[in-house]
Amino acid sequence: MERNECHSATNEYPHPFICQVKLTRAQRIRGIILGSILFPLRVTLAALFFIIMWPFARLRLAGMSEEERSRPIKGWRQWLLHPILWSLSRAAFMTLGFLRIRVKGCRADLKEAPVLVVAPHSSFLDMLVLLPTQLATVVSRSENASLPVIGALLEFNQAVLVSRKDPESRKKAVAQVTERLTSDGYWPQMLMFAEGTTTNGSALIKFKPGAFLAGVPVQPVLLRYPNKLNTVRWSYKGTTWLEALWHTTSQFYTNSTVEFLPVYKPSLEEKNDPNLYADNVQKLMAKALGVPATDYVMEGRVPVNQLGGLSFPLESPARETLSLLHRNGLGAHEVKAALDRMLDRCQSGAQGSKASAEELASILGLTDRPTALTICGLFSKDETVDLRQIYLTVAALSGSVSFKSLLHTGFTLFDRAGSGSLSAEELADLMGALLGSPQRHTAELYTQASIQGRLTEENLMRVLTTHPTYQRVVNEYMQPMEAGSQLPNGKAVNNNGNMHNGNGSLYKNKKFE
Repeated sequence: MERNECHSATNEYPHPFICQVKLTRAQRIRGIILGSILFPLRVTLAALFFIIMWPFARLRLAGMSEEERSRPIKGWRQWLLHPILWSLSRAAFMTLGFLRIRVKGCRADLKEAPVLVVAPHSSFLDMLVLLPTQLATVVSRSENASLPVIGALLEFNQAVLVSRKDPESRKKAVAQVTERLTSDGYWPQMLMFAEGTTTNGSALIKFKPGAFLAGVPVQPVLLRYPNKLNTVRWSYKGTTWLEALWHTTSQFYTNSTVEFLPVYKPSLEEKNDPNLYADNVQKLMAKALGVPATDYVMEGRVPVNQLGGLSFPLESPARETLSLLHRNGLGAHEVKAALDRMLDRCQSGAQGSKASAEELASILGLTDRPTALTICGLFSKDETVDLRQIYLTVAALSGSVSFKSLLHTGFTLFDRAGSGSLSAEELADLMGALLGSPQRHTAELYTQASIQGRLTEENLMRVLTTHPTYQRVVNEYMQPMEAGSQLPNGKAVNNNGNMHNGNGSLYKNKKFE
């Protein structure tokens, strides 16, 4: 039997972004035999159906002006071409092995629920949910519009296109979605995957607010794959989309269930707060699915947990760094000495805090350049890294200094003007270095810790150690690893007597002094 091995993110919740498919030898042999026959046959037939869709999709908007394209399609272009595309889409999914799509509940009328909110989002194969929703309009990345066939289908669908890299595009998309959802039936029903990215389905991650901005009723839609072999899902790490497609098409058939829950009508408070609205619908759907509702999100292609506006990587770069250092023979004493050299470099006005992979290897005492490159990659997108980020987050995890000393050092390193006060941007950089992940939403913390527009070290320390939310941040995410905790090579990290959870999040029992 095939297993999806999902790694734990914390003691409380499973990790939703990692799912590794593992097969027994018998299953692997069976998959190779069936896959070598079914995979090319099914993919070829599905591709053929998509190619046939292409001209029909283009025909729907052919000869129309930009003004006409900006309005809902009516007339023969709707009643003739829509059923053709629906039938071809159903045929494509049947060839891929989705012989039956079981539907539970009833899809709400357009005016009753202008938007359908679907979860969990497992893979590109989730687009089969468009069939029982009668090809409801979607929101898609603008880059997809240039893809062969896919671009034509998005045009046919009159999808809202958005570029995630362009703030103006996002604003325009929000305005378009709001206009459609509040059109009182003028525009067709919309469908959105509220999680915004694919997961392994073990938990619902935090819903994006897009479907809830207009404050209109939504209909939650659950998408399940009730099979003995879970082959459809792929996410951040583990099974790739190509492997998911191979495993799925290697089965004789794949079951899928689409369940329409009752329409959710927002309260006045939820209408005024889209994030609250999204969180409440997420909890409702999680309960129906029997999985946890979490604050996990994908931020900058990195899975994080959110608390008080701060983001915490589910996979700690500091923990991985310490693991790499220990694999290269550095014990606790050598790690402390390396951190001291790193701090000296950061405090040096001549050289500054930026370092290349070669310089990092020298500071850490490594003879293995690939290891230094790997560590650079944990904190940076190129082969240079800000040593302040490595020092602060690794020092916190290693327990080589107290939290008070660490905060003082970090405050000094990021106080560029030497004024004894941090700007909002400098605070974001400091918290990013302490937590090992870029921080984009530190406005709340800045407000809490500022007095008359000044954020001093004393006030920041006070808020981080007394405010209920941020005290939890310090207690859970800025503490050393467990005493004698074992790294992959079996070496102990430190002897601080603290607890540590499964993903590198750190918590409890470290004195601030």
